Amino acid sequence: MLVKNEFAKNGETWCGLNRPDMKESDADVVIFGIPFDGGVSYRGGAAEAPKLLRENTLCSTPCTERLDWYDSLNVVDGGDFEGEDREEIFAEVQAYVADLVKKGVRFTMVGGDHSVTIPVERGINDGLEEDFGIIHIDAHMDLCEALEGDPLSHGSTERRALELEHVKSLENLYFIGIRSIEPDEFAFHKENNIQVKTAYDCYHEGIEAVADDCIAKMKKFNKVYITFDIDALDPGYAAGTGTPQFGGLTSRMALTLLEKLFTELNIMAFDVVEIAPVLDPSLAAMYAGRKLITEAWGYWAESLGKLEKK
Repeated sequence: MLVKNEFAKNGETWCGLNRPDMKESDADVVIFGIPFDGGVSYRGGAAEAPKLLRENTLCSTPCTERLDWYDSLNVVDGGDFEGEDREEIFAEVQAYVADLVKKGVRFTMVGGDHSVTIPVERGINDGLEEDFGIIHIDAHMDLCEALEGDPLSHGSTERRALELEHVKSLENLYFIGIRSIEPDEFAFHKENNIQVKTAYDCYHEGIEAVADDCIAKMKKFNKVYITFDIDALDPGYAAGTGTPQFGGLTSRMALTLLEKLFTELNIMAFDVVEIAPVLDPSLAAMYAGRKLITEAWGYWAESLGKLEKK
């Protein structure tokens, strides 16, 4: 069930951009949460992220790191999909996203563990009449047929995407920041041509070269979805996540990557998942996620003519 808490109803939430009385169809951006972490294989806690993120946007402002301003961007907080039944939650998310996509509304989803991207990508598939691209920024590829027997786990996100009508093949997927792999993923990788740049590649080739390669491969799609698992970042920048992996992207690499992707591709929507506040008292991962969201919105604001440059 989609529920709006006190912060989702507050006009000061999301850097003062939240418009509680505006229809979602009239918004520049819709944001919603899926506080579900029942698909994890290791440590939980990501269900806490949507609420905490909202609370910590009351004290931030709608500006980019370049000090440009976008206070005229209209954001509608749709609330959180709450409940205990995964099948029911996923079905509701899928239908909700399909409706947003059909109306041409850009959106941001906050997880939850990475399994919650599955119904979002299914909803995008239902709402479109064309193929779309997926950029998966993560320490893991999430291409397991099933993880610990669960085909809807956070380790099976993009394997489920390959079953979608508008994700024709692995050419629709591009992976960035990978540095860990499961046994069946290793076998799948050996047998298939996967478009992937590991964290090692990002360091040795340079993040701009990686972004350029990704853009070249994804430009054939009119619409692209980005899913950003916070564990793509090195634990030094985002310790509060369920399955951290040493040697990840730096904060500067992540921001440069987003700048190039949002500037040169039509990013229709994106998510930030796997922020687990309980695992890091400093809340570094939460603050990283907040920055990723506000920077991405700055690029959307610029594309809408709603960015005021300094």
